[in-house]
Amino acid sequence: MTLEHLILMRHGETDWNRNQRLQGHRDIPLSDVGRMQAIDAAPSVSALRPEVIVASDLGRARETAEAVAAVRELPVTVDRRLRETSMGKWEGLTRDEVVADWSREWNDWRTTSAHASPPGGESRWQVAARAAAVVYELDSGSVTRALLVSHGGTIVGLTGRLLVLPEDSWGTLVGIGNCHWVVLHRYAGAWRLHSYNAGLGGLVLPKGEDQVAGT
Repeated sequence: MTLEHLILMRHGETDWNRNQRLQGHRDIPLSDVGRMQAIDAAPSVSALRPEVIVASDLGRARETAEAVAAVRELPVTVDRRLRETSMGKWEGLTRDEVVADWSREWNDWRTTSAHASPPGGESRWQVAARAAAVVYELDSGSVTRALLVSHGGTIVGLTGRLLVLPEDSWGTLVGIGNCHWVVLHRYAGAWRLHSYNAGLGGLVLPKGEDQVAGT
């Protein structure tokens, strides 16, 4: 194991984020606001001294990563395993539309079980498992500090998995704000939480369910 520091950064805002519309695997670009968020956050994330930057293959994450890479003078590696949760039939719908037609399924997926999933989509456990594989591969090399630029739901699940939290408690972790990040440090062989939902504005309280997953 070589990794000592892991930074998990969420992408900047999209128009769908602003409208609380579930994106999942839809390749929705950053809005003008999201691009400025990425540029503004880049120096602070670069100051954490990542040695490698790996981004989801979806454009909103990739473009956010490129803003940090420009400051850090590093290339961006793209890995589809860092994608957001596949939301199945819920992709393209707003939170209110989903709750209106799938209230029980929404509640199960949102708060009850890491193994619950949207109809035709992925569970939080499945998403965390594929993202964790990226971490394990980095951990088998020579890198000590890595930045993963990903999505809200992916980061929540991956954080819960790496901290070895009980799977069905992962839903108690609040969502990550756009262009905010989580920092994990390894101590005595285990990951420890250093900061959560950090960003230029300090702690950000969720504005709605858009920061839970699927975005």
